[in-house]
Amino acid sequence: MATQLEAACIPATFSNLTLFGAEILTLEATLVTNHSASVPSAVRFTQPSIEVQNATFCNITVSYTHPGQGDNIIVETWLPVDAWNGRFQAVGGGGWVAGRYDPSYSAMSGAVGDGYATITTDAGLGGAEDAGPWALVSPGNVNLYNLQNLASVSLEDEAILGKLLIKSYYGRGPDFSYWNGCSQGGRQGLMLAQRYPTAYDGIAAVAPGIQWTDFFPSMYWPQQFMNMLGEYPHACELEAITNAAVSFCDDLDGIVDGVIGEVDACLDGFDPFELVGSTIQCSQENRTLEVSSTAAAVVNATWRGMRNAQGVQTWPGLNPGTDLTAAVAITNCTTETCVGVPLPIAVEWLSLFVSRGPEVDLGGLTHAEFDRLAHQSGQKYRSIIGTDDPDLSAFRKAGGKLVTAHGLIDQLLPPKGTAMYYNKVSALSPDVRDFYRHFEVPGMGHCAGGPSGEPTSLFNQLRAWVENGTALEQTPVKVQDTEGVVHDRILCPYPQKTVLKRGCKSPGKGHCWSCSS
Repeated sequence: MATQLEAACIPATFSNLTLFGAEILTLEATLVTNHSASVPSAVRFTQPSIEVQNATFCNITVSYTHPGQGDNIIVETWLPVDAWNGRFQAVGGGGWVAGRYDPSYSAMSGAVGDGYATITTDAGLGGAEDAGPWALVSPGNVNLYNLQNLASVSLEDEAILGKLLIKSYYGRGPDFSYWNGCSQGGRQGLMLAQRYPTAYDGIAAVAPGIQWTDFFPSMYWPQQFMNMLGEYPHACELEAITNAAVSFCDDLDGIVDGVIGEVDACLDGFDPFELVGSTIQCSQENRTLEVSSTAAAVVNATWRGMRNAQGVQTWPGLNPGTDLTAAVAITNCTTETCVGVPLPIAVEWLSLFVSRGPEVDLGGLTHAEFDRLAHQSGQKYRSIIGTDDPDLSAFRKAGGKLVTAHGLIDQLLPPKGTAMYYNKVSALSPDVRDFYRHFEVPGMGHCAGGPSGEPTSLFNQLRAWVENGTALEQTPVKVQDTEGVVHDRILCPYPQKTVLKRGCKSPGKGHCWSCSS
């Protein structure tokens, strides 16, 4: 059979490929042999690391266009020759990238290593890792076709093409189809559940970039807050406050391990202004500093979330314990005066899409002007790429199963955004637990990183849920404490919480933890 499949890896095998609303431009089929890769769990999100050895697969690369739109989308599909498991796993992108870049190729290697047929798309955006090359069709005019391709259109195309290619190659379609992604990839997964409910049987979406039009202004909010203050604290001041919060709140979950498990209680109980005036050693600048009231105010504003000029919260903030200096509250203090360093991806959204011009100066916005910009973000683009429609009834009726997860020290996307989405789905669908489970991950950053590992059993648990009805009641995770000791823990489906069993003598073992309402 392997020899037959090797011989079938030629364009003629796929000559009948068609896609409604599209024109196939080119199709290349290349047999790849002796493919080996070390794939870390950090790019698989819900699956463990894997060593892929000497895999053989057929790489079918298809380019196509939607006539009249001037686009050119490339879809790349890898079909295992030796040990196809009868299943299809699509992998997502990250940032502005829909796919076809190093992390998605690494994830595809892992998928092939596990026996899946796998696929990725560039959504017609080429190799750009930022929006600059494709956002505007001309000065002041957003390329809405490109944005729509990224937001949704390419996702349906990809699912259809992948299944057709699989059927042409193996003589039958996949038994089950799955999506796996984080961040942009998580947003893509939720868009599929919302808009194309029959595309995939199971969807795993970590730190999903849903509520797209809300979280981009919220990413910029700490910089806007500093701009309005006219002062920019040193990174070490923010780090000192974060460390103090971890120390103060660590044991609220019943164990001291460097992880804040009870983020809301921490937010209520810890006051960053208590540190103002305390002396710290600033390693970046090799000197001592006092924690300023500005630093405390910036931390407080970031934790408490984006607020309008009337003081009303318009989006939740990042949680205590999160490294604010990693992305949203970066400052540069190499000169005598510190300056803010806005996150490029947030600047691109607000300037290229909302303001429609790269020359826009975001640094001098008043609070009212920023509020207007944030509001316009949703007005103009929520229907295109907001990806926050809570009506999953069609996905539920199709038998689809969805799992999401979000690290509670995510440096980019407020974890409360995903919990808010789950709550809205729950309000519309009282039977939400029959098709959707969400897991919060204390100690995990954006997609990966932090004291907590990724929930690497989730994907196989999703498969079991899809294929034999075994729902997820908990999932294991490992946490490394401040002493470097690795503990076994469990995560519980939101809104349940993980609690330490009273009197248990081995808190480093998963059996010492249970789920509680």
